[in-house]
Amino acid sequence: MTPSRDFRLFWFGQTTSKLGSSVSSVALPLVAVTTVDASTFQVALLAAFSWLPWLLIGLPAGAWVDRLPRRPLMIICDLVSLVVFVSIPVAWWLGALTLGHLFVAALLTGTAAVFFETAYQVFVATLLAPRDLPAGNARLQSTEAAAQVAGPGVAGVVTQLAGAVLGLLVDAVTFLVSALCLARIRTPEPRRREERGSLSAEVAEGLRFVARDPYLRVLTGWGAVSNLTLIGYQSVLVVFLVREIGITPGVLGGLLTVTSLGGVLGAAVGSGLARRFGSARVLLASAILTPPCGLLLPFAERGPRLALAVAGLTVLAAGVAAGNVVKGSFRQAYVPRALLGRVTVSMQLLNYGTIPLGALIGGALGATLGPRPAIALTMCGAAIAGLILLIGPIRKSRNLPAAPAAGPALVPMQDRRVSQRL
Repeated sequence: MTPSRDFRLFWFGQTTSKLGSSVSSVALPLVAVTTVDASTFQVALLAAFSWLPWLLIGLPAGAWVDRLPRRPLMIICDLVSLVVFVSIPVAWWLGALTLGHLFVAALLTGTAAVFFETAYQVFVATLLAPRDLPAGNARLQSTEAAAQVAGPGVAGVVTQLAGAVLGLLVDAVTFLVSALCLARIRTPEPRRREERGSLSAEVAEGLRFVARDPYLRVLTGWGAVSNLTLIGYQSVLVVFLVREIGITPGVLGGLLTVTSLGGVLGAAVGSGLARRFGSARVLLASAILTPPCGLLLPFAERGPRLALAVAGLTVLAAGVAAGNVVKGSFRQAYVPRALLGRVTVSMQLLNYGTIPLGALIGGALGATLGPRPAIALTMCGAAIAGLILLIGPIRKSRNLPAAPAAGPALVPMQDRRVSQRL
């Protein structure tokens, strides 16, 4: 695959934006811990607010994404996030920063992310031919993982030198870069149908497609349980490492950078492994074999045991990234284009909708039992979540299918109406 000019612009913009998001994923909870003295549960609640919009507006957002031009919508989302993240350092400089401000910021940027991430999944399929989707997604996932490697380190250095609040300015700048790159893309989007049903009917159509499809149904269930458990440990990870293990923000950034290297490796090799061994087999292996390595984290202490825990998280990150490459490419090629936004958000309603619940569970466990037992319990859940993929046809397949099985139940109504127009 030779990337086109527009894909390169999109790729660069998203890599930059993911770098900023990786920085803020460390800087925002550090601001809560070090600047407004948030409790363990409040830090977890901050993570929950970031993901709550998926539950509140996820389904109608998917229908709107299928109706609206995706590129202008993503630019607006970038600019909204830019303004919100700039507001935090401004409030801090004015001596007016509060925990409530952080909660509102998390909610607003989370809302922008719902529309952006849904449009992103559809827009990639516009920039790339179906045969190029696996390679394109592998490149996007690889650089996203690389950004996650650099992000915590940048956050740690900035926090150590200038304070956690200034780290959020890095994220603000990256949203501007993303918006400028999107503005320069010239690839036209496919024409959408002129007929419009009710919003509720379009939402229901996406839900039915997912509910009736044996592959999408089981992938949705697995993603929901995995995210529930993984965010449970992540919501108290900063508190655990800073307050219980006693590491500095700079060391924290370095440790998270090392674990993210696993994501770089997993994203880089995911599509190649899928071609060689079969996409269904690679998905099963990444989901079942790598999460148990995360069980090393609750045993972390300063010294060799901390290094062993970081190694376990690195393997876990590799499995997650490889699985994301396979799953994302499958969905983009498998789902009819006119229905892709609604199908994507229907899956993410559960995939991402369980994240605020997981954050609340992790925070509640951390506040009552302590961060270490909370991480142990949620990691146990993550270790067994992959077994859900053994339900249904994936366990019997070498490769995931390229298209739904023939039959009217799986052919979206609007695809039949507009197949000549797209």
